[in-house]
Order: sequence, then C-alpha cells, then structure tokens
Amino acid sequence: MATALIKPATKIRIDCRIPGDKSITHRAVIFSAMSESIVSLLNIATGADVQSTIDCMRRLGVKVDQNGSELHITGCGMHGFVPPSAPLECGNSGTTARLLAGILSGQSFKSELSGDASLSRRPMRRIIEPLTQMGAKIKTSAQQTLPIEIEGTELKAIDYSLPIASAQVKSCILLAGHYAKGTTTVREAVMTRDHTERLLPTIKKSVEVGRIRLSVTGGDSFRFEHMTIPGDLSSAAFLIVAGLLVPESEVTIRHVSLNPTRIAFLEILKDMGADITIHNITEAREPYGDIVARHTRELKSVQLSGSVVAALIDEIPILAVLGTHLKDGLEVRDARELRNKECDRIEAIVKNMRSMGVRIDEFDDGFRIYPGSFRSSEIDSFDDHRIAMAFTVAALIAEGGESIVHSAEAVRISFPEFYSILNISLSSDRMAVHQ
Repeated sequence: MATALIKPATKIRIDCRIPGDKSITHRAVIFSAMSESIVSLLNIATGADVQSTIDCMRRLGVKVDQNGSELHITGCGMHGFVPPSAPLECGNSGTTARLLAGILSGQSFKSELSGDASLSRRPMRRIIEPLTQMGAKIKTSAQQTLPIEIEGTELKAIDYSLPIASAQVKSCILLAGHYAKGTTTVREAVMTRDHTERLLPTIKKSVEVGRIRLSVTGGDSFRFEHMTIPGDLSSAAFLIVAGLLVPESEVTIRHVSLNPTRIAFLEILKDMGADITIHNITEAREPYGDIVARHTRELKSVQLSGSVVAALIDEIPILAVLGTHLKDGLEVRDARELRNKECDRIEAIVKNMRSMGVRIDEFDDGFRIYPGSFRSSEIDSFDDHRIAMAFTVAALIAEGGESIVHSAEAVRISFPEFYSILNISLSSDRMAVHQ
C-alpha cells in the first residue's frame, strides 16, 4: 500500500499530453476484436481498467500485440471468439464487465465474468434485466453482482427504454443486438456518452421528441478503422482544477477529447468564470483539442442537478474540491449514482472534506459544500482513483503543512502518470509531491 505525502504548492506549470480516454479505449479494443480487420490503436489509456479489457480479449482468443501505449489487434469477427479456459477477470473495470456481457450473451459457449472486491459489490442488475429480455441465460447471486455465468445463446431483438441514464448499459444492449435476430432499439431520455454509436458504423441514430433512438440490426459485420485515442478529459480534469486553484499556475494539456457528450465539465467551469481556453480544435470520429487553464481568483457558484449530473458524474469529486473556492459554495443533487462507484463517493467526499476542515452537508443524492480553506490532514482514498486524485489537488492548496493520501496507488486504475506529471519522487511505501 502506497501513501502520497503532499506539500502545498506555490505554483504549477504543466504542458503535456496525457494517455488516451479510458471510455474510448475500452470500446476501441472491443470493437477492433469484433471487426474483420487488423487495427492499430495509438495513445491508448494506460490504466489497469483498460488492461483488464485487453487481457479478457486475449483470453477470448483475440491476437493483441502491445508496445507501450500502442496496440495492434487482429479482429476475429463477431463469431471468432473462443471459449475461455477460466473466468474472465475484469479487475475493477465495470465497463469491461458490462460491455463483455453483451457480447458473451450471443456466443455459442459458456463463460464467467468476475471482478475484484470493489467491482463485485457494484450492481449488474441494469444489464441482466435487458439481456434476459433478449433471451440471455445468466446465472448470478441474489444480489445480482459479479461473478456472473453466461451461457451463450441465440438472442432476440428488443425495444428498450433506459430507466436510468447509463452509457455502459446502452452499449451492452447494442453489442448484444449485433447477435440478435431482428433490430434492437435503445431509447434514452437523457443523452449519455456517445462513444459507442460514434465508433460503430452498424448503429443508426435518430432523435425523437424528447428521446434519442439507437438501433442495430443483428448479423451486421463491420470493419474498424485505425485510431489515435485523444487524451482523457476526465483525467485532465484534475490537472485543470489544480491550475485554477494554485496561485500563479498555468496548465496546458494537448490533444484532449472534446466529445460533445463529455465537455459539460468545461462548460461548467466557464459558467463559474474560470480562465479556460481551448485551441487547435480538430474534428474527427472523436474530436479533440488543446486546453489551457490559468489560476482564477474569483469563481461563481453553481448548483449541479438534473440531467447535467449524468454528464459530469466522473468529474464530481474534483468539482467538489473546486466548490470550496466558489463564492457561495457548491450544491450537488440527483447524484445518487455516486454511491455505486468504486466506493460510495458521496461518503468519501464528505468524510475527507470534514477531515480537511471543510463544512459540508450530506444528502442521500449529493451534498452541499460551503466556502472555506482546506487544512492539511490524512486523507483516505477509499481505494478509489478519483477520490485519491481529487484530494491530492485539495492537499496542494491546504494550509498547515503536508497532507497524506493513503492508498494513493489507486490512481493506477485510470491515470498512473498522475503523480509523475505533478512532479513526485517515489519510494516503496511513500510518494512525496514536490512543487
């Protein structure tokens, strides 16, 4: 177990590129494996979650050659997967488990998906229900969590309205739809991350009154094109907020994803009055550009609720840290989904805020943070990568000396380079941030 010893920073100057977007990389790896082509993927996400997807693909018989942040995948087509000799270990990656469940439901063999202790507590009912409607044969516990056993079978198409906004559930159903007889339709009232429908040429999209309609016809094969993955905005968010909060700072992050379903974070920062500029915007399957964030002394308050929360769910921990420096604080509601992440993120945010001397009210579906300063403290990451990174940023502006982040190695899940970009020295049991 590693701890990070964080010293308050006087200024931060960063100009870098960061690893590829995690959500895009998961999908690009899976879609490349399903395709009938040889695909090169550059600048993939380097965290443990994506490695879980790569490892599962290999165990399903897919040839994946890896050289650092480059992958070369020989697609086996939709029906070229082979029965795994052991359970497919998804680690901490809910995306891996949920997307693979859609594919495995339509195979001609049995398989099992398992995960680590954290993932095994997270709900799978949201995918089990629609997959069962499609005829999938799934065995799981009474709690409907991992591990789950899937006996592949012939699937039937369904028309499914998402009861809760979820890009993972949407993607799971659409992937299963490739193996179903007929046309499978998914309808969403709140637009979620659209990487799946952007990247898969087999998916048709239309907009109805108040809803988005996505459909795929079973049996449609496809070729997946080579791709350079743009940087992960959800990872960049921690560095961006550090740039806004630490005096005399400027942070430039290049080639970052600007997918329209992912930029709510940047739009909220602009609403707050943050000094954020975007340059070199490039349109592509997944658009990207360069983001510059500079220290901003005065920031306006906002309330986050309703549909915008679904678009910001991964950025809420770092927005909570920023909330302490908004004129009237920050209130977040309609975010109960945070309780079903790698940890109960509402509880983690509340406990660490109070540990660092910040006044915060806890609600079942969110919290209210009052303006104030951070006090140096010992911080519990709850083995959650986003909590570890968010409160590392808080420690950079804390009063009273050094702070300690316990289980700081959790950042390896999504952004293992986080501490090195912030200029750290490493030892076997402690990491010290130097500014």
